Amino acid sequence: MDLQLQDQHVLITGGSKGIGLACALGFLREGARVSLVSRELGNLERGKKTLIDSFAQADGRVSVHAADLKDPAGAEAALDAAEQVFGPVDVLVNSAGAARRTPPDELTAASWHDAMDAKYFTYVHMIHPVVKRMGQRGRGAIVNVIGQGGKVASPVHMAGGAANAALMLVSAGMAAAYAGKGVRVNAVNPGLTLTERLQEGMKADARLQGIDTEEALQRAKARLPLGRIATPEEIANTVVFLASPKASYVTGAIVAMDGAVTPMI
Repeated sequence: MDLQLQDQHVLITGGSKGIGLACALGFLREGARVSLVSRELGNLERGKKTLIDSFAQADGRVSVHAADLKDPAGAEAALDAAEQVFGPVDVLVNSAGAARRTPPDELTAASWHDAMDAKYFTYVHMIHPVVKRMGQRGRGAIVNVIGQGGKVASPVHMAGGAANAALMLVSAGMAAAYAGKGVRVNAVNPGLTLTERLQEGMKADARLQGIDTEEALQRAKARLPLGRIATPEEIANTVVFLASPKASYVTGAIVAMDGAVTPMI
């Protein structure tokens, strides 16, 4: 299926690895140009090399921009730099930041602040300038990769889950606010996914249950109706579709991607 993304400019926060990098590859295969934003330039360069090694046509179609998205000025500077290279952003995918999973007895006041800085504000600081520019141009699509932890209160993910829940509200609110200006905003909520962050979550679960990390992982897998953990590519496939003109009447959607582990409407 041609998703009609040829030469579209896609900016991906958290694009140097994991789900963000998988999204970048998906968009490149559809003919888009991709700007990757992350904190560490070294990680970005490695991510860019991975993309070109995986898809030769990516050469010349990837730009990288290091920025700390906890700082709104840094986020806007990265946006400006990306638009200088490839022009106005047509699609924004937010996949940056992750709140640390922490057993409840280990939470501190700082943990709650850190979770909002790490996940909520890293998204909002990029959404804020991008959605306004898209609205002025009368077109654009935003997809926020958030997490099912914002719908289900996990004992080890309360601070991060609160940030996720707030981002869902922002996604739905922005969709309503900017639909009349030609901008679509959707969100995807992955459950367990095979990324580097998975191990951190399993370690926190293990401490809470008094078991080792491998046992925590096996118990988590046993709860999955599909019998396996999602791959980053599977999450990326949904993101790319939602960002494309083929999903032109989809906005304000919050798509669960936890493999039906949480049966809820």
